[in-house]
Amino acid sequence: MMLQLTQKERMLLQDQLSHEEACINKYGSYAGQAQDPQLKQLFTQHLQHEQQHYDTVSQLLQGNLPNMASGSQSQPMQGPPGQSIGMQINQTDEFMCQDLLMTEKYVSGTYDTVIFESTSPALRQVLQHIQKEEQQHGADIFHYMQQHGMYTAR
Repeated sequence: MMLQLTQKERMLLQDQLSHEEACINKYGSYAGQAQDPQLKQLFTQHLQHEQQHYDTVSQLLQGNLPNMASGSQSQPMQGPPGQSIGMQINQTDEFMCQDLLMTEKYVSGTYDTVIFESTSPALRQVLQHIQKEEQQHGADIFHYMQQHGMYTAR
């Protein structure tokens, strides 16, 4: 299905494309730096989703509405609860988690603006799908941090 974008939608989607590119770069870099194999796997999985988001937004900018029924759905990270409690917290892993959690919060919020200002219900549906995955990424990172003593109520 072809999509006619307004100038504003095009501008907002261009911003989202740059946000997805930043996510790809962060997850790629951090996956290579993570000390914990579980965290490395999480970052690699999220990197793949971010690449899919980038490709989807690129398609939207070209006027193509992707079929989201065949798209992959981000699944919550599964791992033994409290697996690393009591272990030494790696400061680099903790920094990367904090940075990516902040990034996911920001990116999810920017999708709100694009969703609210989209004229097409079909476009909104595609963007809501991406936003839901971004929120799941944030939840995965939050849960990892909680399980590993990196996130405490202050």
